[in-house]
Amino acid sequence: MQTEIPKAFIELAGKPILVHTVSTFVRSTWIDLVVVVVSEDRVENTQKMLALYDSGNTKITVVAGGARRQDSVKNGLDTLGDTCDIVLVHDAARPLVSEELISRCYKEIEKYGGAVAAIPVKDTLKQEGDDQRVSQTIERSGLWQAQTPQGAWVELLRKAYENNGEADVTDESSMLEKAGSDVRIVLGEEVNFKITRQQDLMLAETIMSKHLPSICIGHGFDAHCFAENRKLVLGGVVIDYPQGLAGHSDADVVCHALSDAILGASGGGDIGQHFPDSDDQFKGISSLILLDRIMEMIGLQKLALGNADITIICQAPRLAPYISEMKKTLADHCRTNLNRVNIKATTTEKMGYTGRQEGISCHAVVLLEQA
Repeated sequence: MQTEIPKAFIELAGKPILVHTVSTFVRSTWIDLVVVVVSEDRVENTQKMLALYDSGNTKITVVAGGARRQDSVKNGLDTLGDTCDIVLVHDAARPLVSEELISRCYKEIEKYGGAVAAIPVKDTLKQEGDDQRVSQTIERSGLWQAQTPQGAWVELLRKAYENNGEADVTDESSMLEKAGSDVRIVLGEEVNFKITRQQDLMLAETIMSKHLPSICIGHGFDAHCFAENRKLVLGGVVIDYPQGLAGHSDADVVCHALSDAILGASGGGDIGQHFPDSDDQFKGISSLILLDRIMEMIGLQKLALGNADITIICQAPRLAPYISEMKKTLADHCRTNLNRVNIKATTTEKMGYTGRQEGISCHAVVLLEQA
């Protein structure tokens, strides 16, 4: 790839290649655990990177690899214990793998014990002799080009390692073949290619750009009850009122609803996952700081706020005098134009908890665009 970092960490369509690959496996209903094997010096950074894009996902664990591919797979295999019956191995540099292919491989392993994704060889194959002369043309009938995922029943792969772990092999199906296991071919996909050269990266970018949504929509909601001896902060603006809102942070329901809507549109979970109320570092923190961090996160995904429509629900106080300042504050922190943020305040005509002046709630709907 002629790059300073390993290819799995190169950015593709706004995210590292590894993130795209892992995300597909996380979404698969067949997958209970994803073990990401990286070089020892990248374990901590990989954990942080994956958490940034998929905070709180308990499916993912990161472990250190070994000198060879098979050593790395063995390290990953050793972490599984008795947690699963079937294991799939996949190249991080194949980010265009589909959930359908994962499913086909799983089902084939379930039936026969071992499987490898592959596509038929369609080009004429030449054997090279001396000085790059063609020594012979190889019959391509019955030849397949191996891809990943490939895998087996865990007990079969472990047995293969016990018997042939010292032999140099290029993939897991080779290890299984040496052990005499039944390995079946699963029809792979042309787009499931391994990113090896710069041209591959360009092709993957083109393919992904055709599948990425140009807009994403998210909804957020938050509510807090009134509390004594607290400032009332809404949309980053301090409101003149004798009570504030109870919460771990500054309890700004407007920023919280907006943040959740942005996270929802970007597929990033919710504000509680990223900034839990059990963490003292967020105690009393301005919600504008949290909003800034979320905007940084979606910026890494090459997303930007298209527009936001926010509705604040409260019987009191009267918010009309503060709406303009709220809009400006939120537009600045969302890095967008003032006319892209709309804020409305309404009452429930004295019905419900907001009508009884027990607290304030807020709804937010946002549209994110490709930056």
